Amino acid sequence: MMRLAADLFTIVAVCAGAFFFLAGTVGLLRFPDAYTRLHALTKADNLGLGLIVIGLLPQVGTVTLALKLIAIWFLVLLASSTASQMIARAIRASEQRASREEAPR
Repeated sequence: MMRLAADLFTIVAVCAGAFFFLAGTVGLLRFPDAYTRLHALTKADNLGLGLIVIGLLPQVGTVTLALKLIAIWFLVLLASSTASQMIARAIRASEQRASREEAPR
């Protein structure tokens, strides 16, 4: 009975995570500017990965594997936040350069 509950939890959590990945992709394609696209993609992907990792935790056999999954999730969170910050700064810098070039002298 407990195995069935763990399997159902895994199915629900992984499907919810896949839904958030899909929602982030739709946001990337549909939102009007780069900042909102970046926001939708990073937030939805981080939540989607978190749900998938949480869904997979009942299926791992050892604590070591569970800690590896959590460590991977944590590293992806750090990497995605750093990358999105760098992308946003690059977008802002290119917008500032473009506005300086268009300004009359």
